[in-house]
Order: sequence, then C-alpha cells, then structure tokens
Amino acid sequence: MQSSKIRSLIFDKLSESGLNSNLADIATSSCILFGHLFMSLLLFWISRKLIIGAFTKIAKKTKSTFDDILIEQKIPKLLSYFPTLFFLSKVIPTVFENQNWIPRVFEAVTIIVVIALIRSLLKSVRDYLKTLHSFKDKPIDSYIQVVMIFLWFIGGIIILSILTGTDIGTFLTTLGALSAVLLFVFKDTILGFVASVQITINDTVRIGDWVSMPNNNADGTVVKISLSTVQIQNFDNTITSIPTYKLISDSFINWRGMSESSGRRIKRSILIKVGSIRFLEDDELNPLKKINLMSGIIQSKEEDIKNYNSKFNADKSLLINGRNLTNIGLFRAYAEAYLKDHPMINKKMTLMCRQLAQTSQGVPIEIYVFSADKKWENYESIVADIFDHLLASTKYFHLECFEFSTIIPKL
Repeated sequence: MQSSKIRSLIFDKLSESGLNSNLADIATSSCILFGHLFMSLLLFWISRKLIIGAFTKIAKKTKSTFDDILIEQKIPKLLSYFPTLFFLSKVIPTVFENQNWIPRVFEAVTIIVVIALIRSLLKSVRDYLKTLHSFKDKPIDSYIQVVMIFLWFIGGIIILSILTGTDIGTFLTTLGALSAVLLFVFKDTILGFVASVQITINDTVRIGDWVSMPNNNADGTVVKISLSTVQIQNFDNTITSIPTYKLISDSFINWRGMSESSGRRIKRSILIKVGSIRFLEDDELNPLKKINLMSGIIQSKEEDIKNYNSKFNADKSLLINGRNLTNIGLFRAYAEAYLKDHPMINKKMTLMCRQLAQTSQGVPIEIYVFSADKKWENYESIVADIFDHLLASTKYFHLECFEFSTIIPKL
C-alpha cells in the first residue's frame, strides 16, 4: 500500500513537470527500481558488517579453529546475501507488475546461494578434519565431491523446474530415459568414487604415502586424493595427476611399509671375477689376520678345517684335498662382520652377505641388510659408504671386481 502511494506521488510529480504518461510511468519505475537497488546495497553492506563482525568476535574468544575456518571459507559473506535476496524478492515484483518470471529468478538465485553455502560448509568441515591427526591421510575430498555432485544435480533440477514452471517429476522421468548417456558422461566420476571407497576401506593409499607408478611416470608423495584424480608430488617437485581408479586397476608400489618399519632395505651386489677366486696358502693368511675383524674369524675357521682334515687324513700336498679357506669365502665373512659392526645398520632385522648364482659377469656377492636411517639422502649416503669400503677391501683378499674391458684388440 505504501509502495503504491510512493509510486503515485512520483508519477504525479513527473506528470506535472510536463512528461507524458508513458515517459512518466517509465521514469517512475526507474526511480523506484534504483531506490530499491540502493536500499538493497545498503542492506547488504550493513548485514555483511554485522554478520562478519559477529563471527570475528566469536572466533577471537574461542580456542577452536573451526570458526576461523568458517571465516576463511566465506561463510559469513554468503549468509549476508540472504537478507538482501529476501528484500529484493519482495520489492522488485512491485516495480514490474504482471512479470511472473521475476520471482522465479530470485528463487533460482536463492537456491544457488544455498548450494554455495553448503559447499563452503563442507569445505570448512574438510579443512577442520585435516587438522585432526586421525583424518590427515584420509581422502576427504573424494566424499565431499560426491556430495557436491548430487547436490548440484538436485539443485539444477529444482532450478530448471522453477524457471520453466515444469513439475520436478517430469525432469526425473526425462533423466531416467537418458540414464545410459549420463552413465557414459559420468563414467570417470563413478569409477573414481568406487575407487575412493575401496582405497579407504582397504587402506591402500593415504595422503603422505610415498608411491611409485613407473607406467605413469610417478614416483613421490601423495599430496591429494580427490574423486577424479590423485596428485603425486615427484621428487623433482613436479606434480603427476593420475585417475583415482588407476590405483585399483593398475599396479603400484606403496613404500608406507618401509616408512613405518624400523629400517630401509639395502640389497645390492658386488660382481667378483671368477678367475680371481682361489684357495689361500697358509702364508697368505697372516696378512689377513692383521685385519681387526678377521683375526678371530680366521682362527676359528682354521681350527675347524684342521680338525676336519685330520679326521679324514686329507692329503694337503694339494690344496684341493680336504677343506680349505678361499679368498671369496673370507671376503664374504669379512663383509658380514663389517655390517654387524656398522653403527647405521639395524641389527634386529635381516643381516646377511650371500653368494648368488654365477652370471656371465662374474659371481655376485649380495649385501642384504636394513639401514637404521630411512631418510632418502641419509640412506643413499650409508649405502655409498658401505660399498665404497667393500669395493676397496677386495684387493686385500686378492679378488677382482668385474668390469667391461675398454681395450680394443689389435687386428
């Protein structure tokens, strides 16, 4: 009633100034429209100041980080839209009479703001859960994305129903007929959702795990698991994005077991030339006895061999008779003693030095131990130190390591 009086007053004033009725009517509508828009902007400014101010004061007084996250995700700003939308939805139709589409537009806009508010709330919950230790490595993004897909899907149907004035059931019937097309369009999304559920239930991958997928050129730390992709930060700081369902369909290595264990495996071989392997004479053992780690080992083995050869009356005029010490056997014993004495080797896990089957490149002597330090750079330094020492030690046992010859034979 008050609005119609204001309209009549403005119209009369404009008519008295000499404008014809049509121009006066347009000018009146324009004045009222701009007045309402100005009032709505003022209302938005006031509501935004009040709501954001209230949230900020509450956040400062509480110890919880959740209210701070709500402010970061712009929840107060989105809430401040509702008074303005409510005001405009009531006054704008009075400016444009007999225009039924205007209320529908405001209803659709309100639904969009509500969906955006729910989205921000879900993101706030996600960010808060990630601050908790038990949720840091969980793929929360995947579930939020699933909820948002359904939310936008339902919101889109409602918006179309409002704008077109068609019943929601009609849209659902049409979409049912197009279900095959929808399944094809959202194939990756559906596969990603199923994969996310399986990953969570089976605890296959967590955020922060070190994974290797050679087929996808990925080798690094999982930084994000979403509905559609898994992001892996490689060790050169590049980011590889892999479809989530590939973590179910393709093979990959997860190094979490190593990270959570008490050691990281060292498994590497030294190739010994077959031609350098031989029995050792008694006079060749004296220099080896001067090696701190070998004196007790050689003495113990000499006693066992002497007792065995005496028992079976072995003819020692030839070294091949009976039992004898070999340079490769003593080197293997020395390598194992050296590893047991090494401060950075975990003695509680498997520790051995073994001989593998002969190859065209020699006899492999494999070191199989676990480093106590699992950090990559420290691990590589430990491995290098061990093999630096063992490779340099082979000459004391009259052994030679295999390497391809670079000498070109003369024709």
